[in-house]
Amino acid sequence: MQSRKPPVYHHVYGPVPSKRLGRSLGVDLVPFKVCTYDCIYCQLGRTTEKSVEPRTYAGAEAICDELARKLSSGAPPDYISLAGSGEPTLNAGLGEVIEKIKGMTDIPLAVLTNGSLLWRDEVRAALAAADLVLPSLDAGDEAMFQRINRPHRDIFFERMIAGLNDFVLSYPGEVWLEVFLLADVTAMPSEIGKIDRLLQRIRPKRVQLNTVTRPPAEAFALAVSADQMEDVKGWFTGDVEIIGQEASGENRILQAGQSYDEIVSLLSRRPCTLEGIVSGLGLSSVEALKHLDALIRMGLVTVVRRQNGLFYRTTVCK
Repeated sequence: MQSRKPPVYHHVYGPVPSKRLGRSLGVDLVPFKVCTYDCIYCQLGRTTEKSVEPRTYAGAEAICDELARKLSSGAPPDYISLAGSGEPTLNAGLGEVIEKIKGMTDIPLAVLTNGSLLWRDEVRAALAAADLVLPSLDAGDEAMFQRINRPHRDIFFERMIAGLNDFVLSYPGEVWLEVFLLADVTAMPSEIGKIDRLLQRIRPKRVQLNTVTRPPAEAFALAVSADQMEDVKGWFTGDVEIIGQEASGENRILQAGQSYDEIVSLLSRRPCTLEGIVSGLGLSSVEALKHLDALIRMGLVTVVRRQNGLFYRTTVCK
């Protein structure tokens, strides 16, 4: 008798360990690296399609069919998270997806967004039914915004800040705001002061500090050390927390039969970008990164930076 093949998922991935959400079952709403920004620190690499125009990249029915199958097996996750390979608010069906997921399960629903489109009424309305929204704020002024986030030309700093402020005021759930810090760029008192003044105006429920933990899109996007993160924390006037460490369980060695064997096999033939691994093996970007993290710690994979991007290659000889 032939063994039954595992179900194929195009939009749902995980659960994966999350620094902020525990066991997070991900839902990917846009294709790989479709985003409003091209952040210098992005672990997914350079943006391949920079856009501000929403499209129905993934339909609510297809997503919920996959989600129902996934939830029918295994322990329930702590959160269902709309995130993944790009900016989820670029999916024109975001509101319908949230509404349908909320109608099929009591598991809390979180949306991870860069916050760049919150100035749009329809985006704020679509997010209203989510249990938790986690936007980001990486800069305190237009110049730094352009330097770090490299936004689409139609996104201006003050428009983004106004949208974030309006959303926090109107949203009935909690907003946890991530501030992503870079050494010798924003991790200095003058830049933190600018960000802090904005935080006092926006007043999210939580402020969470993060830094680089995976190979970034640009080599000059450097991590803030753990000791300096503690110093930086003291430069904020309000309560902030540091999340820039591995999530509990992220450093577990992967068990036999999981995708790391396929990754090593692929990389033993040729080095690949993250996008190449994702498309070649049918993994989500988040799952691929979790596997690559483990393989790097095991000494089986290393990272090389070339002119045309970041490549992973095996250290194992064939």
